[in-house]
Amino acid sequence: MTTSTEPIKWLLVGAGDIAGKRVGPALARAAGSHLVAVCNRSMERAQALGAKFGIEKGYTDLGEALAASGANAVYVATPVDLHVPQAVAALEAGKHVLVEKPLGLNAEQCGMAVAKAQRTGLVAGCAYYRRCYPCFRYTQKMLNRGEFGKVIHVRMSYHAWFNPAREEPKYWRVVKSRSGGGPLFDMGSHMIDVMIGLPGMPRAVYGRVATMTHPYEVEDSAAVLMELENGAEATASFHWNSKTWSHEFEIVGTEARLRWSPFDSGKLLKTVGRDTVEVNLPNAENVHQPLVEDFIQAVCQNREPVAPFVEAARTNLVLDAIYKSAQTGKEIRLTRRYQHRC
Repeated sequence: MTTSTEPIKWLLVGAGDIAGKRVGPALARAAGSHLVAVCNRSMERAQALGAKFGIEKGYTDLGEALAASGANAVYVATPVDLHVPQAVAALEAGKHVLVEKPLGLNAEQCGMAVAKAQRTGLVAGCAYYRRCYPCFRYTQKMLNRGEFGKVIHVRMSYHAWFNPAREEPKYWRVVKSRSGGGPLFDMGSHMIDVMIGLPGMPRAVYGRVATMTHPYEVEDSAAVLMELENGAEATASFHWNSKTWSHEFEIVGTEARLRWSPFDSGKLLKTVGRDTVEVNLPNAENVHQPLVEDFIQAVCQNREPVAPFVEAARTNLVLDAIYKSAQTGKEIRLTRRYQHRC
């Protein structure tokens, strides 16, 4: 296991949009971190991305990359169906691993990754980077200090337009076997993770999903009603079929209300009674940077990262329950397995 005196040497698996724009730069720039290799099914793309960071050799075979690259940590930035198999392979090879969100296609698959991470004792995290936002920490402090009073409502919304052509690189996101789902998996997973990390897990969900507008197989619309542990209700609306863009997260209590508006802007609207003030807490220019830095510190300090596998799996438990509710038309009560860490 990597000690605090060893630099983190990264193998980046995947050379897509997110890897090039945010993940690669974060891995290369973080203190105590070195990006040493890129693996992608296309050698041309692996080498092209690697060249941006002075890496001459690329890999197309993950097993070879794990054995020969000299990396002691792996960042998995591939489509969702590959997350768990590649993460498990990295852990079996003795590497720490950080995986793009969501952790897997379903909770059962995530359980395999959680079990492997627990057996190896290696640091394993998921890229729910919004837990590193200043807004998240600010909201967490308000909850801990009891400033909301009793939380009575949580509201989440994400509306956007997404209809990729078949030849576009992002088309995999609308193929259920590759992505796991539509806006529920894409942006919904991030927002549900924030809810879990702040007011907590739901104990019951009722969901409706539909493909109303687009010709692909995953949902383009989802509406969810949840009951939190304290009896509060949480509502969520996720869409890929509206050009009227919206992206908000809100917690309402008996004493105060806090709205992230827009969700990723770093702007908060805090209301106490009838008085509203704006709080500005800017995010890092590269939102993956704090996530990577936290992971490196977790390895050096032998602690859990901000979103360990065991926590990331809880989001998949909620997603599974939403889809089951939509399929059966019934409310799904979450079992104790859902309520506590896996």
